[in-house]
Amino acid sequence: MSRIQPLRDEDVVDRIGADLRSAGYTTDGVADLLGDTANEALGRGIWWPALHATAAGAAANARLSSLVRLFLLGADEPETAVAEAFPSVTVDVLVDNGVLERTDAGEVRAALDIRPHADDAREYLVVSDQDAAMRSGPVARDHVLGIGGASISLARAVIRAPARRVLDIGTGCGIQALHLDAHSDEIVATDTNARALALAAATARLNGMRWDLRQGSLFDPVAGERFDLIVSNPPFVVGAGEQDYIYRDSGVAGDALCAELIRRIPEHLNPGGTAQILANWIVPTDAEWTERVRGWLAGTGLDAWVVQRELADPVSYIALWLSDAGESSEAVAQRGAQWLDWFTESDIAGIGMGLITLRRRIDGEAGEPDQVVEEITGAGEEVTGHEAEAFLARRHYLRTTTDAQLLAARLSTAPIFLEEQSLPGEQGWQQVSATVRRPGGPAAVLGVDEVSRALLAGCRGEVPLAALIELLADFHGVDADALAEAALPVVREAIGRGILYQAT
Repeated sequence: MSRIQPLRDEDVVDRIGADLRSAGYTTDGVADLLGDTANEALGRGIWWPALHATAAGAAANARLSSLVRLFLLGADEPETAVAEAFPSVTVDVLVDNGVLERTDAGEVRAALDIRPHADDAREYLVVSDQDAAMRSGPVARDHVLGIGGASISLARAVIRAPARRVLDIGTGCGIQALHLDAHSDEIVATDTNARALALAAATARLNGMRWDLRQGSLFDPVAGERFDLIVSNPPFVVGAGEQDYIYRDSGVAGDALCAELIRRIPEHLNPGGTAQILANWIVPTDAEWTERVRGWLAGTGLDAWVVQRELADPVSYIALWLSDAGESSEAVAQRGAQWLDWFTESDIAGIGMGLITLRRRIDGEAGEPDQVVEEITGAGEEVTGHEAEAFLARRHYLRTTTDAQLLAARLSTAPIFLEEQSLPGEQGWQQVSATVRRPGGPAAVLGVDEVSRALLAGCRGEVPLAALIELLADFHGVDADALAEAALPVVREAIGRGILYQAT
């Protein structure tokens, strides 16, 4: 049974926000209170240095110390200290609104997770349920996740171009909507979980935002509507179809929810609009993972960039999702065994995890959908919004630029490194391969030989590509047309990876 929805009183939310801000409950305020060592440790999930730091800092800022212990460390606090931390609202009202709860020992503990969060633009306050590490026993079926690695990855990957209407499917506590607010005129956020919508409403109000919150699955709450941007961090966990926890389990078997989400996006995306989805997909024992995801894209008419960031074996995948629910060892063992049996019976070799970026073409754009499906797992090669936007722009440039136009273009080389691999031999070090790499670019690496190295070095935006090729052809004593035919695929690949670009 779902719990009574928290923070029903908007006036209470406003007073909570005012009290938190007046106490300095921000990312910088918490960092200053804890100090570098304890704050960095807390970011890695090590809580006891922060507890020690709040005790030491209580004299300087007792209110902030109490708030940190309550909401960030899950500690029990004396009621008098909590009353001082919230001068504008009583403890009784906070308990009634589901923010706090009283313990048998006569103290008070947080029933919700309220924490500061920041990006390059501003500070936020985010309301969610406390995770299993903060409480004893399993989380509730309608548990609402807070800020996590997946939600931050998606937020960083979203293209931040101005948009009139945006849709956040599976909003949870509202992390994506928070970041969408800075560049969107209207935000519609949906979730099947009524508790999630209640906490998202509180998150929005604490941050002075207004979102159109609707309950329902996938696109059901927005039937007939279109958007310029769609984002989603859905309950994508691959399993037999149970729905033990709403935040992770879709209630449909396998990866069917993600497949359905992709299938329905075209009817809700404006021409020129984009969609960015976190997804998990089944990797069968007898097929490539790319085949499955390409099957999702078939018939959509959408341009796509699918990036698999991780591939997990069944045991690792199951362990990952069983670890955050707070269940007993016996329950974990039983559920894990059943889950693993289902994977075996379904001939699943592993689960792919990654990001899908989609674009609906503007009316009149010709050609077949441009769909790139690849694995990029390197550290520091995560997809960012800037890289996703640039990737789509580069693919459009390559589709709409003929070889003749490319030869006439003046190209520049992005900041890149030349990396050479050599082996020791009888004549000393002998080079066996060479690559150029654009730091920070997802898969922005290209193998080069002597000629392509020289070509890249010569691309300074000063002369047409054809002129550079003619110079190289003369130097090496080869036919210029033949060299151009061989060089153009390399040039196109370099443009596609952001290593080359047309100078303006």
